[in-house]
Amino acid sequence: MPVIDINTDTENLTMTVTAEFAAPIERVWHAYSDPRQLERFWGPPGWPARFETWNHTIGGRADYSMSGPRGETSRAYWEFLEINEPRGFSVLDGFRDDDGNPTADLPAMRMDFTFESAGEGTRMVTSSRFDSLEALQQVIDMGVIEGTRMAMAQIDAVLRDLREYAQGKGTRVEELDDTHVRITRLVDGPLDLVWRAYTEPELIKKWMLGPDGWEMTECEVGLKTGDRYRNSWAPVGDTEGEAFGFEGEMLLVEPPRRAVSNERMQGTDGPDVLNDVNFYEEDGATLITVLMEFPDKDTRDMILGTGMADGMEESYKRLEREVLAA
Repeated sequence: MPVIDINTDTENLTMTVTAEFAAPIERVWHAYSDPRQLERFWGPPGWPARFETWNHTIGGRADYSMSGPRGETSRAYWEFLEINEPRGFSVLDGFRDDDGNPTADLPAMRMDFTFESAGEGTRMVTSSRFDSLEALQQVIDMGVIEGTRMAMAQIDAVLRDLREYAQGKGTRVEELDDTHVRITRLVDGPLDLVWRAYTEPELIKKWMLGPDGWEMTECEVGLKTGDRYRNSWAPVGDTEGEAFGFEGEMLLVEPPRRAVSNERMQGTDGPDVLNDVNFYEEDGATLITVLMEFPDKDTRDMILGTGMADGMEESYKRLEREVLAA
């Protein structure tokens, strides 16, 4: 976990984040000065950032938005106040409306990012300064402390070569809190083909089968926000088990990088599980990240206890073998 401390000072109206990275200062600077890299970790899981404009000069501005899993959007901006490559930079960070104007009822803050070498790595100190105690408390109430920890936990995948970070690691499951789980798997294939493998029924039936001995008997996909989908599986031959299936609604579809859906067992009233699937390609390999949101801890533990991760790993191996290498 890169974040080692988050401290709020109500007397001086500041919030200070201290983090350490296993990367040299020049590499960390590049991650913070390249919008395509920055947006991979600036938003917390479930709220990825997207920088729409980027004028990285003193007095320049960067506009970004963070998109929630149910279509919510939060818009913000940076105004660059100081730039001292590779030692740090300062911005005015605030919220904006649809027209790009600062939002008066939400707080703005000055953020000073400072990078310094620490052995073979880098220490970052980010100090945010507020105009009032009310503004500081408003940001805290919005969940910025936990959101910062979760967002920064994504940076390791950015600072390292993607294949070095994930290839050969299989399907990895991280319990983020009582109701959120992140699952990652690097597959050896380009983004466009991986997206097709997730959205074209003839390809889905080749790989999304879990352990050997099962077949997909029904595959109705949702290709746009609001579409319904339905998938069913049944055992083949002597394989033990009963047929089952899932159904739900597509909450957000952004080809070819993100698909969010709710999911429930067919023939039941739930509980619903939210699946937020994101795709990122680098050097011909695609990182698949699934953020699952459960209604409670008991549901999380019950579903993880079914051997779901093992079944996903078998499916991903089949994806590489039957679709991506075909």
